[in-house]
Amino acid sequence: MLTALAGIGSWTLVEYLLHRFLGHDRRTWPNGFASEHTRHHSEGNYFAPAWKKAAITALGVPVVGALAALAVGITPGAIYGAAFVGMYVIYEVIHRRTHTHHGRGAYGRYLRRHHFHHHFGDPRTNHGVTSPLWDLVFGTWQAPGRIRVPAKLQMCWLADPRTGEVYADLATDYEIVRRAS
Repeated sequence: MLTALAGIGSWTLVEYLLHRFLGHDRRTWPNGFASEHTRHHSEGNYFAPAWKKAAITALGVPVVGALAALAVGITPGAIYGAAFVGMYVIYEVIHRRTHTHHGRGAYGRYLRRHHFHHHFGDPRTNHGVTSPLWDLVFGTWQAPGRIRVPAKLQMCWLADPRTGEVYADLATDYEIVRRAS
């Protein structure tokens, strides 16, 4: 159980570090992650193709599993590796759904506000997608205020397609910013 929790926790740290340093730190550019990530920020609902993510997973499983097995033994290493890669898959699902579906419950609402503050408020903050833990640890957490979403990047769940207005239950948290003509 502890090795599984260590794998899950390790993924959340790697998620934070990749996002912050490969995605947003220009000192590490150019890199493949940054180009995909920049496109994700500029196109809103763009996500790297599934084949790229599958390739990363296919490479990650044996590498993470082998390193963990060397460090703690075969069985705990396999459990750690499976939890680490499993959390990566969960991260991918959560991140996509954050962009494509209306949040459910307090966790869904919180994650969306946390993540979209990163997208539309201050990209130097809130790098954790599944958890704010490492943002708190490393001082990059910022409480989101009302999130101003550019109309061209608005999420499909944010506004009524008939009126273009933010849904009433989201209006205190979000507004759509339209350029004056």
